[in-house]
Amino acid sequence: MSDTSPLSPLDEAAYHRLRTQLSGLPDRPPRPMASHHIVLRGMRFHYLEWGAPDAPPLLFLHGGGQTCHTWELVCDALADRYRCLALDQRGHGDSEWSYESDYSPQAHLGDIAAFIDALGLARPAIVGMSMGALNGLHVALSRPETVSALVTVDAGPWISIAGAGPIRDFMRTVSTLDQLDDFVATALRFNPQRDARLLRRSLLHNLRRRADGRLMWKTDLRQTTDLAVIESWMTSLRDRVAALACPLLVVRGGNSDVLSDGDAERFAAAVPDGRWVRIDSAGHAVQGDQPKALIAALETFLDTVPQCTPRVS
Repeated sequence: MSDTSPLSPLDEAAYHRLRTQLSGLPDRPPRPMASHHIVLRGMRFHYLEWGAPDAPPLLFLHGGGQTCHTWELVCDALADRYRCLALDQRGHGDSEWSYESDYSPQAHLGDIAAFIDALGLARPAIVGMSMGALNGLHVALSRPETVSALVTVDAGPWISIAGAGPIRDFMRTVSTLDQLDDFVATALRFNPQRDARLLRRSLLHNLRRRADGRLMWKTDLRQTTDLAVIESWMTSLRDRVAALACPLLVVRGGNSDVLSDGDAERFAAAVPDGRWVRIDSAGHAVQGDQPKALIAALETFLDTVPQCTPRVS
């Protein structure tokens, strides 16, 4: 077995059990998860799905450099009440790269809107982290009739762009390495609170092997990191955020350098129906650092959104 091949079903079960134990979640078999591909606007996209087709839909959008698999524990926990869909956004995971290197906000907006329309999702709640949070906010502002609620995880119109710098540097500094263990060691230096056993498995979804045998990120690193462009995008969102029509939950990782308490509070206060929560002992990727606390925050928030209330059978 190569070091980037999928694990056997037994290994998958052991991996799930280890993740739930370390996270303090119930020790039970994982709920069924389906992997799909769909063509949207001439590009092929990959997504994962849990839950009953007629349950209230939740759409999960990962952060930059991540894949839809980052949401596995969260979606598994919520799948008894919701239809959970996690999308690999363009240039990430097992979705296609843009031939035109178009990773603009409008390109992401078009993709997500097309995904919602193609699957016939009835006003899903969007849960987005980092890049996915900003893309979700853009969708909710541009197509308010299609979104029932929005959860932004450690991102918003007010963030520390400098605080996000180490994340971009990490991706580009280790763009190619020889062995999976090299990526694991580097990732642990970047985020020491992660478990090496879990990183070794989760990184399989983020890497592919090149023709020369070296490993590389699945993420298209041609995506812009121009600070002026990013700041312009933030300014545009700030100018529009008061028009957000759906309920909003802002989730902040207590140890994050990207979103401060003050900026989380400012974001929540800027919209008609906003609130925020800090999850302690979590960095920027709250869903990986403290999934149990994030699941609890999502459940509490979604229970207040009529469109997300599961029907009683």
